[in-house]
Amino acid sequence: MKIGLFAVGTGRMAGGALLKAVAINAERLGFATLWVPEHVVLLDKYASKYPYSADGALPAQTNAPIFDPFISLATMAAVTTKIRLATGICLVPEHNPLVLAKVVATLDFLSAGRVVLGVGIGWLEEEFQALGIPWERRAQRTRECIDAMRKLWGEDLSSYKGEFVNFEGVRSYPKPARGANVPIFFGGESGPALRRVAEYGTGWCGFNLTPDEATAKIRRIEELLQKNGRKRADVELAVSPYTKKITRDDLKRYRDAGVEEVVLVNLRPPREEAETIKDLEQLAREWVEPAMRL
Repeated sequence: MKIGLFAVGTGRMAGGALLKAVAINAERLGFATLWVPEHVVLLDKYASKYPYSADGALPAQTNAPIFDPFISLATMAAVTTKIRLATGICLVPEHNPLVLAKVVATLDFLSAGRVVLGVGIGWLEEEFQALGIPWERRAQRTRECIDAMRKLWGEDLSSYKGEFVNFEGVRSYPKPARGANVPIFFGGESGPALRRVAEYGTGWCGFNLTPDEATAKIRRIEELLQKNGRKRADVELAVSPYTKKITRDDLKRYRDAGVEEVVLVNLRPPREEAETIKDLEQLAREWVEPAMRL
């Protein structure tokens, strides 16, 4: 069982020196993955419903700093050698896939193959509107983006023809350290999200789930994998309890459900570097060390 850290590079861990300190000490203490979220813009007023709060509101101030995930991960990659670097999650349909493929490939190449591309299709329609990107059919756009990026990562000369993505005879370098096999983890707990995992993902990051809730979702993923002619071993499963309270005994329950990484989100807002490192060390004693023994 592995333990990851979520919401790195937000208001809770903003600042270049602090970001580096978190990465260095998370790696030292045995955390498996650093997960960095993405929002290009937030809005004070929106009708969209955030899926992980009772009132549908994002539990963060709209002026909270949310760093670009890839710049944050590159900063942390420069001071680490082993810990995985994950987007949690990247809003893929908001990106040009050729540009995103280049960014992911560069980060993966420079970090010696440590990137996990966590993918989501978005929940904030007003953000898409601000970017001038259609909200409709964003799931189909995401599928084409992923398929096109895998071609760019794995082929010397690449072409793609789709509804949203079209290019012919292009070369994209550098390639990721693993070529087209960059891990693609889908976020989301809905039926369509789980189908994306089973159809063309290599992993899943479930959010705001207790062990029992995660078990039900994982059983559904296993059914969908079988329908798609794939094996359970084809995907890695990560789950975050997020706002749900868990105990150390729950780690075993997550493991028994098939979860391979539990992603924690409960770092206190830091006031200075020493306090943040102390918090990380406490988290490691409470969660990383017991998880390693499972």
